[in-house]
Amino acid sequence: IGSVRPFVHFNAKHDAEILNKAMKGIGTDEDAILMLLTARSNDQRQQIKAAYKKAFGKDLVSALKSELGGLFESLIVALMTPSASYDAAQLHKALKGAGTDDDVLIEILASRTCEQIKEINKVYKKEFGGKLEKDICSDTSGSYQKLLVILLQGSREQGVDEGQIEKDAKDLYAAGEGKLGTDEEKFITILGNRSAEHLRRVFDAYKKLSGSDIEDSITGETTGNLENLLEASVPLVCTSLTPATEIMVSRSEVDMLDIRACFKKKYGASLYTTIQVLLSKSIITFLSISSHSLCAFCETLNILE
Repeated sequence: IGSVRPFVHFNAKHDAEILNKAMKGIGTDEDAILMLLTARSNDQRQQIKAAYKKAFGKDLVSALKSELGGLFESLIVALMTPSASYDAAQLHKALKGAGTDDDVLIEILASRTCEQIKEINKVYKKEFGGKLEKDICSDTSGSYQKLLVILLQGSREQGVDEGQIEKDAKDLYAAGEGKLGTDEEKFITILGNRSAEHLRRVFDAYKKLSGSDIEDSITGETTGNLENLLEASVPLVCTSLTPATEIMVSRSEVDMLDIRACFKKKYGASLYTTIQVLLSKSIITFLSISSHSLCAFCETLNILE
């Protein structure tokens, strides 16, 4: 369940005027910008962008960048970027240069819908002139690469196959806890292709069969990036807070409430409280964002508990 939904009484022209007022004169009303943009869906933000250009003859994102700074600027720019373009840019950034940011690959490819994955592939090719699958394959290897490629196809099965639930649970057990060594291929095939709804039923059946959670089996049977990717492919298994901005922006309309609940269950602490602890006053100053603005941002995204 997402925490950001389309604003009911939406008026793109009116919102554009509010943003323009917030950036006029000496100083910038960061709270006004933050409160407005986090209360609108990504699609509505794109309409505001168009309305702003029509009314004031300049690009809204450029105007915002000229008024803001630090990671707060990065956050606002991320909010203003179309979802597929944002994901494609993050993936390209994770792959270019020396080394690979596997956390970004895992967070995006394990959490997006089939439609979103297909759109990301299209945008990536259009904006960066290459195939995402080829770039990922050149930076990864082994079973980890195989699962990434499966996820990149955006072809997860739909719905729940009642007749397959018990078999999948038994196959997962036989591939891990029920044998010496691990059949990684079986884990990859099932977790990479079944629907989220189907997998939830499989994991319930797995727990009845083995007496343990599927996460425990993944942790015990796999390591490294493959372990992290498999865990991220398990519905409602929380990812780390890094990169926090990317996760909060990209998941705010998808499953932020689920992430919030899962975070509290897994770590025994409120997500909002944890963010407050991590962001000391010195870091908040570096972010160019006030404590009040941080609270407003978290409240709008329904992170507060």
